[in-house]
Amino acid sequence: MEQAIYIVLTLTSVISLTFIIERGIALRMARVIPPVLEEAVENCETAADLPMLRRSCEQHPSALGRLLLVAASHLDCPKGENIDALQTKARHEMAQLERGLVVLEIITGIAPLLGLVGTVYGLILLFTGLGQQTLGGDNTLFAAGIALALRATLLGLLVAIPSLVAWSYYSKKVESLAVEMETLCDEFLQRQYRAANRT
Repeated sequence: MEQAIYIVLTLTSVISLTFIIERGIALRMARVIPPVLEEAVENCETAADLPMLRRSCEQHPSALGRLLLVAASHLDCPKGENIDALQTKARHEMAQLERGLVVLEIITGIAPLLGLVGTVYGLILLFTGLGQQTLGGDNTLFAAGIALALRATLLGLLVAIPSLVAWSYYSKKVESLAVEMETLCDEFLQRQYRAANRT
């Protein structure tokens, strides 16, 4: 039982670390919102600039690039329809950005509980040992029970705390990336529809 608790806690720590590293790479600002695309949005004033924007989006695959391609391909539709298509694509992109965060959230919840299982098991060993010992007997079982209880609790917390920090940080980062992408897409649509109305 003791070994099983340690194995499960070690496994959860490996999974947590994997997702922390993977999300850290995937949610880099330059990967989700490349500076080249920000510049391309600013320089895209009229329909004549659209080929340059499309080229930039294709050369720098990213969440923002995919959103801009959807917006650009629906410019012949009314603005409301374009926004609806963009929002549908944005929900898909958000799901991709949030992928893996639920795993960190689950690990944050279960790691302390696994530690608690180890604590309870250690206390059961402790009291079982005390019940079988005579006064002045060997305290080895007593010490082993306390050690198991403390080790399991410590390991559970050591897994949960970094997972909680990473989950909170990445959740906020996804929110800020979403706001930035929404702002850039809105700016792009406003310019294009304004330019179309002037012609």
